[in-house]
Amino acid sequence: MQIIKNKQIVDDSWRTIADEDNLSDGDITLSFTRWQQHKQDLLNHNGKLGVRISPADSVADIADDLATLQLIELDFPDFADGRLFSQAWLLRNRYGYQGEIRATGHYMPDQVFYLSRVGVDAFSPENSERLAMELNNLNDFTVSYQQSVN
Repeated sequence: MQIIKNKQIVDDSWRTIADEDNLSDGDITLSFTRWQQHKQDLLNHNGKLGVRISPADSVADIADDLATLQLIELDFPDFADGRLFSQAWLLRNRYGYQGEIRATGHYMPDQVFYLSRVGVDAFSPENSERLAMELNNLNDFTVSYQQSVN
């Protein structure tokens, strides 16, 4: 599977692990809940770790863990829910997170430019046919009125 990362289409090395799935070696992303419940065991995992955040989750609850996490996935359940925009901004500005922030789920291609302005640097569209369009959308505007995190 391919994603957009740092304004390039690249192969994705991460695997999404559901809460009921067994862990395996390699780069994995887990739910916020599973991370909270099994953090100590997961720290011994052989591979990189990522956490999926939903709009109702609080990044403040994982602020102390950010140095351990190489990926934060913002899982959009609905394109009309903008709370994850704020979560991305908080990760970059308040908590100084330097790892990958990836948008997944039901975000709209028209939102990728704005997501990049608040710190999202990777995009995993539900439909891989949208990769080229989303990559183009990252360059929609050349002038902005407000500051950006990037």
